[in-house]
Amino acid sequence: MTLLDSRLPLVAAPMAGGLSTLALARAVSSAGAFPFLAAGNLTPQALAADITAVRGLGIAFGVNLFVLPPREIDEESFAAYVEELGADAARAGVELDPVPRRDDDFFHEKLALLFDDPVPVVSFTFGLPAAEQIAALQAVGTTVLASVTDPEEARAAAQLGVDGLVVQGPSAGGHSATHDPSRTLAPLRTEDLVRLVRDAVDLPLLGAGGVDGPAAVRRILSAGAEGVVSGTMLLRTEEAGTSATHRAALAERSFRETVLTRAFTGRPARSLRNDFVDRHHATAPTGYPQVHHLTRELRRAAGAAGNMQSLHLWAGTGWRSAPEGSAAEVITWLAEGV
Repeated sequence: MTLLDSRLPLVAAPMAGGLSTLALARAVSSAGAFPFLAAGNLTPQALAADITAVRGLGIAFGVNLFVLPPREIDEESFAAYVEELGADAARAGVELDPVPRRDDDFFHEKLALLFDDPVPVVSFTFGLPAAEQIAALQAVGTTVLASVTDPEEARAAAQLGVDGLVVQGPSAGGHSATHDPSRTLAPLRTEDLVRLVRDAVDLPLLGAGGVDGPAAVRRILSAGAEGVVSGTMLLRTEEAGTSATHRAALAERSFRETVLTRAFTGRPARSLRNDFVDRHHATAPTGYPQVHHLTRELRRAAGAAGNMQSLHLWAGTGWRSAPEGSAAEVITWLAEGV
């Protein structure tokens, strides 16, 4: 792969919340894929420690940052959601903070760290950094990628001077990379989105979303991507930081589908459809990270209690195909599509 330093055109998606671990990075790299660290929701100090640890492995790697442009939440909608979640909070024994809390996820502090201690690759999601920030990273030898979900976002990223794009289809698990969290994402296969973006910009592309085995890898590469990003297929591996409750849910046959919902965090994210989604999907306001902070203790309590009906169960549409075993074995299996 020319864009990233890896033997195979396969990438382990950055999965925030502790899912992407040092052990996972080591395992996928050993099998020939390219690993990412997930900087989202980490302090700069924790990110620095993770970078030091993965650098000690002597492997190429990337770091993914959240870009959170100022976006206020409708206060009436937020207050109504706080009230709506009251019964959930009472059952879980937690208190909800009724004051919307927003932040930039230490964006500037993390960028300063990456300027001073450069890493091979930095990718951005949820939005775009400034052109001068991209140029500053490139000046210290870093390859810069932007996550996009449609041709318009791709053109905007290309104009800022990024080196390549991560083209994320709506079937991807976890948060959508869309730059507009109020947008409703239309169903579209990742390979079709790759073709649309390929026609819009002249940049190397990585395709993400809907990867459920070697055939999907083959389709995305054939559409014009030079690499394929997979996260859901790694969730049940030994090295992933997936919680026991999340692992159990991925194997639970009563779950029948995934859904893109704002119920957990205020921005579209694909989760297994559970009771929390059924109760709150239609009424959840758009607002990240405000809703993310509001529901955090609810979600922590659900995870600790093993309550898979109230936990955010991030998963892509192909979750049924996610195997157990080592991450290296999963990469070797996906590589059959190369």
